[in-house]
Amino acid sequence: MSSIVTDQGIVHYEAYGRGQPVILLHGWLGSWGYWLKTMESLRRQYRCYALDFWGFGDSGKRRSDYRIIDFVDLVDQFMGRLGIEAAPIVGHSMGGTVAICLALTKPERVKKVIVVGSPIAGNSLHLFLRLAGQPWIASIVWHLPVILRFGIRLFSPYVVKDWPKWYQMVTRDLSSTTLEAFFLSINSLYKTDLSTQLSGINSPIMGIYGIGDNVVAPNQATVITKYAPVSRIKIMNHSKHFPMLDEPEKFNAYLAEFLSYQFTELN
Repeated sequence: MSSIVTDQGIVHYEAYGRGQPVILLHGWLGSWGYWLKTMESLRRQYRCYALDFWGFGDSGKRRSDYRIIDFVDLVDQFMGRLGIEAAPIVGHSMGGTVAICLALTKPERVKKVIVVGSPIAGNSLHLFLRLAGQPWIASIVWHLPVILRFGIRLFSPYVVKDWPKWYQMVTRDLSSTTLEAFFLSINSLYKTDLSTQLSGINSPIMGIYGIGDNVVAPNQATVITKYAPVSRIKIMNHSKHFPMLDEPEKFNAYLAEFLSYQFTELN
């Protein structure tokens, strides 16, 4: 277990492999562990860094800096502390939205952007996630953990193929999450719309979406192709919201190919 100290508290991360750095960002209610198989797949070519956002996993939970812009600052500080000037940024769900925001606000940090089942516009989120961002609803659900876990269990088969394993992962990560992180992060994500801002991204961007995604509408892929100057899209026909878990071999192959591809520099 590794960690760094930022202005807002401790950030936990795991590093694996050798070579050029790649930053991996998890989604809402997640942690670095969702990237384990991806890190193992890339270990011979890349040094992968998977971190926990503030309020999640083993990172600090002392403050309420849980908005998308706060997580952008976290990644910027993380890279600065580790001496990583620039790197490809890979983000799942909320993490992908953070990656795009980083590319927009700190373009010098980002070589490439890979978003996985990520909302470009917050209104593409499932209704349940939108409701979870309302403080009064979040407070009620949070203080009724049995109902919260039952709801997640009921929804699990619609989220990922191997739902029993995922359910164990998400309930474990949920136990490390605070109420403030729970609703402030998803509320911020819902209010975010980067659609028209994609034209300002100077880095190549790839979107990977599961055609059966019931958490984030997979039509977000068309938003990327419409607005981003240099983009690639992969639609995974046998995946839901977690392509890296549903089809790991194919997902890792797509990712490795995009990471290694040499793009002509944008002006």
